[in-house]
Amino acid sequence: MDRPIWKDEPDKHDYPAAASYLSLLAEADIVAALLRRLDHAPVAQFKAKDILRASGLVALPSTNPHVARDLGKIAAGTPLSPVLLIRGDLVHGVPAQVADGYHRICASYFLDEDADVPCRIAGPDGPHR
Repeated sequence: MDRPIWKDEPDKHDYPAAASYLSLLAEADIVAALLRRLDHAPVAQFKAKDILRASGLVALPSTNPHVARDLGKIAAGTPLSPVLLIRGDLVHGVPAQVADGYHRICASYFLDEDADVPCRIAGPDGPHR
């Protein structure tokens, strides 16, 4: 079974994609602060299944064109970019947000739900919150 190879750092184009998504959820100044925190956050490892559970998202099927593209990259040995996450709030029932990398998570999950997915994660009060 192929396993994803991951880059050490997110691709630069992941940040504008994350900003586009997050701008649907928050004002521009909040999005800018979150992106700065993500840019400085260390890479952490989380299981694909746990990221999906914490975000409340379901895994897309392998036939989804974007997931299939990432599965093709995995099969070819092309490294994937780490995922960008915004930490949820358990006390207030706020799920984690996949700011960028949903399809990469799904591709990894499809191959092995226990696979570690490298992520940068930040919360509203800093990279480790």
